Amino acid sequence: MSKVAIVFWSGTGNTQAMAASVEEGAKGAGAEVSVFGPSGFNKNMVSEYDAIAFGCPAMGAEVLEESEFEPMFTEIESSLSGKKIALFGSYGWGDGQWMRDWEDRCNAVGARLVTESVMANGAPNVEAIEQCKSLGRSLA
Repeated sequence: MSKVAIVFWSGTGNTQAMAASVEEGAKGAGAEVSVFGPSGFNKNMVSEYDAIAFGCPAMGAEVLEESEFEPMFTEIESSLSGKKIALFGSYGWGDGQWMRDWEDRCNAVGARLVTESVMANGAPNVEAIEQCKSLGRSLA
């Protein structure tokens, strides 16, 4: 059984709903899943999991949430080389540049993005929920 971590931050509940769907997909595929907020996850925990899903909405000028999520991600990103990961998050403006920048960061450190990232404009619709479940299954 694979061990999957889901690490996310949500301000309005949209990314939280996406995280719940990722969890449902991973558990449905037989994974043991642990869910964390950014303050509950650190670089020493990366090696404990076979795969990690990271979720964060776009903030400000299309950046990751700056007070909790960004500091945690900056701390762990050098530990992601070779790690199976996937990204998801919601946004309310822009065109998804925050996600492309985030993917570039992950690729630069050698993380293995196992599926396309999932973005939801506002609250996740049925399609985004299904994509999140699929994302979870791909990590399991």
